[in-house]
Amino acid sequence: MPERIPADGEAAALIERVDPEMVALTFVDNAGITRVKAVPAARLEHAARFGVGVSPCFETFGFDDLMTVGRYLGGPDGDLRLVPDLAALTELAGQPGWAWAPTDKYTQDGTRFAACQRGFAERQVAAARQAGLRLSMAFETEWALGRAEDETGFTPAIRGPGYGLVRLGRVAEYARELVGLLIQQGLRVEQFHPEYAVSQLEISIAPTEPVAAADAAVLLRHTIRQLSEKYGWRATLAPCLFPGGAGSGAHLHFSAHDERGSLFADGPGPYGMKEQGAAFLAGVLRELPALVAIGAGNPASFLRLQPSRWAGIWQCWGRETREAAVRFVTGVRGTERWAANAEVKCFDGTGNPYLIVGAVIAAGLAGIAAGLPLPNEIIGDPATFGKKNQVPRLPTNAAEAAEHLAASAVLAEAMGPELHDALLTVRRAEAYRYRDATPEELVELTLWRF
Repeated sequence: MPERIPADGEAAALIERVDPEMVALTFVDNAGITRVKAVPAARLEHAARFGVGVSPCFETFGFDDLMTVGRYLGGPDGDLRLVPDLAALTELAGQPGWAWAPTDKYTQDGTRFAACQRGFAERQVAAARQAGLRLSMAFETEWALGRAEDETGFTPAIRGPGYGLVRLGRVAEYARELVGLLIQQGLRVEQFHPEYAVSQLEISIAPTEPVAAADAAVLLRHTIRQLSEKYGWRATLAPCLFPGGAGSGAHLHFSAHDERGSLFADGPGPYGMKEQGAAFLAGVLRELPALVAIGAGNPASFLRLQPSRWAGIWQCWGRETREAAVRFVTGVRGTERWAANAEVKCFDGTGNPYLIVGAVIAAGLAGIAAGLPLPNEIIGDPATFGKKNQVPRLPTNAAEAAEHLAASAVLAEAMGPELHDALLTVRRAEAYRYRDATPEELVELTLWRF
């Protein structure tokens, strides 16, 4: 029996907090697709003790549901057990009769599966804790609303200027209901607004510990999709709707603390960073080309990762600099100790949120361990620097990003050979299959997958 399974009485108490008829048990694969098994509520306690069977073939599924065999994983053999985390069990406020729980993957002998993505995130949180650090994280979620009858193309469901009150007015009831559902599900909403791209919206959730932040991203995205259907719309988190236009991201915000407080405030470094805080950011910056393969490695992601769109395509940082891949946010004067954080802008909704939070922590911890110096910040848009531009650009296609992931000793060690190879297998396979696809074809392939 897995070590994390609660005792009988504790399991019953956790289950009694909700009153569903069915429970959705989810995991996110290496292509960023949320997969699911569902059980009747009466079977949930059994599932928590013995798990629900699932094939390990999903470790090498692409976003297109095509499978490639990797060095360690893939193919028709073997079985895993999906074990729900009952502490995260949540009644779905907008889906009557249903509850949801994220799962961890175990082998049939009761040991944690080496390539479990949620387990990877938990290991990195534990490594940070062992180093005396506590991380807080949150994803910004951007999505666009299309017409429900759309199957291939995208017809905007709402009109109006970006960030405009006109657009907000057209989704006012939808926004009110969405926020209410999220609050009922235990998520703390910080803000909602109409975004820049066509028919695009954004919501921000309060930061929490990293695994819970990834759980929240999965739950939030599902809630958005379900509610949108109720209004006769379809929600997409795909990175690009129209080639040449702005796309949707899933920016990650994070802060780090030790026993003395924030690593991003009250220190002698840039904008109050402490030495460890600057080294953590330097570690993230160093690994950014490989991190792109994790958080935005889908072939369609690179339609969004274009200059002068605030997508964060440059391997640099800056205070409130939205063209930099890492934007440093101090907060307004007097709030730095609790508000200072960093934002990684290059990620999107095709990335597995558990892999993203785990990989960012691993990169930051490696920066601290190596005592990396933080490069000078940049100001402005590097695309306008002309011949004087010395700022490296992040990978411009899926194949290039995958090779950076292959070369990252930091992420290979943190993930372990099974997970690192499975993720690399998926990204390389997707890059190869769609190497000749046009931008329009990539949009159509991914539009309703995320």
